[in-house]
Amino acid sequence: MASTSLEKKLAEFDPNGVGDASGGLFGLPFTPAEAQVVVVPVPWEVTVSYQAGTAQGPAAIHEASMQVDLYDPDVADAWRLGIAMEDIDENWAAQSHALRAQAAEYIGWLEEGRPSKKGASFATVPASITAKGKELLLWLKEKTGALLDAGKGVVVLGGDHSTPLGYMHALAERHEEFGILQIDAHCDLRPAYEGFEYSHASIMYNALQLPQVKKLVQVGIRDLCQQEADLIAQSGGRVAMFHHRSLRDQMYEKKSWKKMCGKIIAQLPQKVYLSFDIDGLDPKLCPGTGTPVPGGLEFEEALYLIRAVVRSGRQIIGCDLNEVAPGETDWNGNVGARLLYQMCNWMAVSQGRLKATGMES
Repeated sequence: MASTSLEKKLAEFDPNGVGDASGGLFGLPFTPAEAQVVVVPVPWEVTVSYQAGTAQGPAAIHEASMQVDLYDPDVADAWRLGIAMEDIDENWAAQSHALRAQAAEYIGWLEEGRPSKKGASFATVPASITAKGKELLLWLKEKTGALLDAGKGVVVLGGDHSTPLGYMHALAERHEEFGILQIDAHCDLRPAYEGFEYSHASIMYNALQLPQVKKLVQVGIRDLCQQEADLIAQSGGRVAMFHHRSLRDQMYEKKSWKKMCGKIIAQLPQKVYLSFDIDGLDPKLCPGTGTPVPGGLEFEEALYLIRAVVRSGRQIIGCDLNEVAPGETDWNGNVGARLLYQMCNWMAVSQGRLKATGMES
């Protein structure tokens, strides 16, 4: 019966029509059970240390996705893949809102120099927020693991960049080894930043605790601290950082983006997890993001790199998109939705779910 329903939807859906607000992600008619790629929203931003709003990212992207045209010049009939987003978990959204208030007060206390008169009231905050972060990790590990076991391609949609750790754990239980391609303005290699073990600034430090992660390749980095630079230098090559200044210097010296992407991809193993913090893009494309930094990749530069990874024959085993905040305009969700569509499509191409031009059959 479900198969008949899917066949009917594929036959009747008009990819040229107006986006149906009553439909699913991108106006598509598929349920998560029918879709080949399932997007798991995680409305969580407890430890953000600058601008808030990323917990509303999944809703903003869903709304903006209705304006995305579905034609892709590299992937014929990409929409037929079937992409669907699960419902936003309001329980996690509520917990994020409540804990964010506590974390903000605690961070303010740190920034004030930890005055002793307030110290007692904040003594338990890091431990309680870390405990809830662990709970989120286990919840997401179970959810994404079940989807993977059902044969789905999975994308986690944050929220802040701490959110996908549970998904990485699920993949680590199903793959002997893989690399992470991180597009980001920040290294996110700080251990327990501001006392929070599952901080958005600690996601890659935590990912490296998984022995299955054989390589971390970072692109677009513009901000890092000495501790992070030391960790990279002492990693024995396990972490390869392509600082954005270096990439731009090469570009100014007339080296092609194609050649630079080749050097980036050469660092990656056969299986790749793509972790995309939208602040890896130039902030003109994502002004509402939590921690914007001048510089960054252009939209098509990022897409070229993703396509090049897939065209190299590597498989994207999973991906996440984080740090989209609605801000004062619809622009953030607009860019995020288009980026999400491309990430879903090219992950699917790498997994043999879709065919792209120029790819061997």
